[in-house]
Amino acid sequence: MLNVGAGAGSYEPADRYVLAIEPSAVMRAQRPEGGGVAVRAFAEALPFDDGAFDAAMAVATVHQWADLAKGLAELRRAARGPVAVLLFDGPALDRFWLKAYAPELIAAEQRRYPALDAVAAGLGGRVEVQDVPIPIDCTDGFTEAFYARPERLLEADVRRAQSSWGFVPDGAEARFVRTLSDDLASGRWDERYGDWRERPTYEGSLRLIVSRPG
Repeated sequence: MLNVGAGAGSYEPADRYVLAIEPSAVMRAQRPEGGGVAVRAFAEALPFDDGAFDAAMAVATVHQWADLAKGLAELRRAARGPVAVLLFDGPALDRFWLKAYAPELIAAEQRRYPALDAVAAGLGGRVEVQDVPIPIDCTDGFTEAFYARPERLLEADVRRAQSSWGFVPDGAEARFVRTLSDDLASGRWDERYGDWRERPTYEGSLRLIVSRPG
């Protein structure tokens, strides 16, 4: 299996051989010992023959590619079987309570995330799009992972791991921390959104697109 934009390898299956593509030396250095081989390359120019892999995957990465269409075409070219892309659906972020506290962040994420139709068209073949529920104890660090734990978003380390904060105007992050802190302390947040703490899952913006050869 080919994993493109693999990062530190957090999402790779452990029951099969995976070859990872990751252009960042920092991320490659964070891969665990015993993990699959990681190659420095870019999604838009995969150094492999056509159909070299049984399958390919790309998790939470396509919004960072320089040329989305070229990267998707390369994924499809390199895999003779299914291609799975996990990504975020920007318009669905409007349902998240965070928009009331950090509209600039939601807008920044929506600008970065590609349209689902564009990804499906870029992959071609027989395409399925599935909603992926987010569990209440999700260990990933994207914003919606904390839908039931608003206090975690006040932690500087948590926000530092969310790249979209780097795209908001000056002062927006400080205002967010101040406003959310005040509302949690006063109980106002729980009056408005307390039921979110009880949701075992949240069907937010996370989507899985699977393309099979047509």
